[in-house]
Amino acid sequence: MQSDEKIMLLQELFSLCDHISVSSYDGNGNLLTSNSPDSAVLHTAFSVFGCQARMLAAAEKSDAPVVLGTSVGLVWGIAFEKDSHGCLQRCWVLGPVFYNSVNKQQIELGYNLYHGLELSLAWKEQFIQATSRLPIVTNVLLGRYLLMLHYCLTGQKLNMGDLQVPACNPLPTSKKTQEKGHDRHQVYVSERALLRMVRNGDLHYHEALSNSILLSSGVPVSGADPLRQGKISITVFTSLVCRAALEGGLSPEIAYPLGDHYIQSTENAKNLDDLSQISRTMYDDFIHRVYHCRTNPKYSTLVQRCIDYIDLHLEDKIQAADLAAQLGYDEYYITRRFRKETGYSLPNYCKFAKIERAKVLLSSTRMTVQEVADKLGFSTRSYFIQCFRAVTGMTPVAWRGEHPFG
Repeated sequence: MQSDEKIMLLQELFSLCDHISVSSYDGNGNLLTSNSPDSAVLHTAFSVFGCQARMLAAAEKSDAPVVLGTSVGLVWGIAFEKDSHGCLQRCWVLGPVFYNSVNKQQIELGYNLYHGLELSLAWKEQFIQATSRLPIVTNVLLGRYLLMLHYCLTGQKLNMGDLQVPACNPLPTSKKTQEKGHDRHQVYVSERALLRMVRNGDLHYHEALSNSILLSSGVPVSGADPLRQGKISITVFTSLVCRAALEGGLSPEIAYPLGDHYIQSTENAKNLDDLSQISRTMYDDFIHRVYHCRTNPKYSTLVQRCIDYIDLHLEDKIQAADLAAQLGYDEYYITRRFRKETGYSLPNYCKFAKIERAKVLLSSTRMTVQEVADKLGFSTRSYFIQCFRAVTGMTPVAWRGEHPFG
């Protein structure tokens, strides 16, 4: 059976449960087919909201399906059809859908977050009318539909954790899901498992995160708009993770400022994709910090304060004089004490800590190597690669290939 025939059969199966549309794009992102009655206006939305470009970027980075969201609350699921050489032939797009009920006012609030859209008022009204006809499909169902679509195209069996979406999705569930009492108990058990991973600094947390996707999408509250709902979920999740990290031994001096940093980043997010990235990075970051805290030897208070300061200022160029001024000790005394207890000079430890942070960014965000190097204060991209290779034995690109985002 050809891929088109498989997709047609799959569309019929989808229609038995949800009236979710299916569209196809060529390898350059041009619309080929769509069974949506509002295909023209929704294709324009797919393009102007940036999803078309992000779809092609995702196809270059991975063969795994991707879920793309917007500030308006629209969500698309995309699977890729490639030839034997890995060249993109077609993109098969499910949706758009909403994860929960959204009214006209909420749509307009999300729409207004996109500045510079040169679209007529008539198009905007057509768009709002089209969104009123879209189905509500939970993230769990959309993920399952997407896995089915990927299997039809490739014959490859993936699970929810393989999707190019964050392992802990911040989007709210539908009311039907909320009303299932037994699901709430399962969500509670899953939440305890996630937080236990943080308290233990357990780096093998990916399976628990994958399981959590199947149970919950976040805090089921009604916000002013879908983006606000996502921000509330991430803020709550960050607070829970921060408290678990404290219970795991992370010092308050580093846990609270770190939590504040991620909550502020959440508040500054412009779309749902940004929130997804922040959620994944935050969870990974806290677990790694607790892991290092629990596996490090018992440092003196002075050395531990030095380490905490370094961890909170990895984006800066840290000098021994900065530590001395901050902690109120003689620079010579600090550097000798630090080397004696850790076995590292201050510059080398700072370099090692920056590389550890770079590993988190490479595996949990889509930042380029240059962006990671700039963020962590390396003078040049080549120097960053040199330092990364010295610590890990491989280049940043090679390391990311073994620890892909998603």
